[in-house]
Amino acid sequence: MTVTFPMPKSLNDYLHQSVAAINASMSDDISIAMNKAIDVTVTALRAGKPLLTCGNGGSAADASHIAGELVGRFFRERKPYNVISLCDNSVAFTAIGNDYSYEEIFSKQVQAYGQPGAVLIGITTSGNSKNVLAAMRAAKEIGMTNIAFTGEGGGKCAELADVLLAANAKVTPIIQQVHECWYHYFCMVVEEQLA
Repeated sequence: MTVTFPMPKSLNDYLHQSVAAINASMSDDISIAMNKAIDVTVTALRAGKPLLTCGNGGSAADASHIAGELVGRFFRERKPYNVISLCDNSVAFTAIGNDYSYEEIFSKQVQAYGQPGAVLIGITTSGNSKNVLAAMRAAKEIGMTNIAFTGEGGGKCAELADVLLAANAKVTPIIQQVHECWYHYFCMVVEEQLA
């Protein structure tokens, strides 16, 4: 079931729409995909391989949020995990964008930091962000596992993702709210299994 997004009449109306999207994104398929995402990430981090994250705009903030939770802490006091948000190095970001193209800002960094057995999380509400797709292609070439957080259907990311977590919504802020629930759970369980 896809959640549509009529303009909310009030805060309560907006919250009801958000809850509807979260409820629509609860399924056995999503639970299986989330468990797989957690398993491949825990396996990679245990082996000393990095988890790389990327996205644009609000999804860039989400990519950084995931890195912050896992490098710092979610609930537990423990060692930092090898997680890098590809959105946070402004010098690399602007140099690559200027010297090559904006489409390559993440893929160049995947080539620099990625390795076989590592994991990439690409976050794109449309599933079609060119720079996220380029990063996923670069990760595949290296032998990494691709996890994609997207909106309904997964867009072009569905073809490149080893694990697809596609929210059943079409509107960016609502998709992002579903993603936040998902990646908080992801961080909590990854930390619990590793700690």
